[in-house]
Amino acid sequence: MTLDEEYMTQALERARRAAELGEIPVGAIVVDPDGNIIGEGWNLREHLQSPTAHAEILAIEQAAKRLGSWRLTGCTLYVTLEPCPMCAGAVMNSRLKRLVYGAFDDKNGACSSVVNLFEERFTHIPFVRSRILMEQCGGVLTEFFRELRSSQDDE
Repeated sequence: MTLDEEYMTQALERARRAAELGEIPVGAIVVDPDGNIIGEGWNLREHLQSPTAHAEILAIEQAAKRLGSWRLTGCTLYVTLEPCPMCAGAVMNSRLKRLVYGAFDDKNGACSSVVNLFEERFTHIPFVRSRILMEQCGGVLTEFFRELRSSQDDE
């Protein structure tokens, strides 16, 4: 297992926490240059009733607080699903060095699927790696929505 796969496994654990809460199962972690997890998050939009409570935003905010700086220079964000435009913006604005994600998001993805914000001429563009544990990351989402549809059919 590669280092990126090991960290993505950690992000998947956070995605499963979201699913247990009835949230869309997306998980994220921020890893510093020394390999320490300094931020974690999972979707909490329903629980917090906040449109910005995406896994990535929560992980980035926690990492910034831990470092005492909004600049996450040298850090990597691992997230189970391709970031949306808001989260891709947060990646750029926090100056993350790398973004590693698992599954593609063909409805809201802002790193390649719908649009690629990182192809534009913004001040900071991270290195992006996709498809890390893609099947597992996508599988968590597929199972969640399958169960959701099944419970709605039962009503």
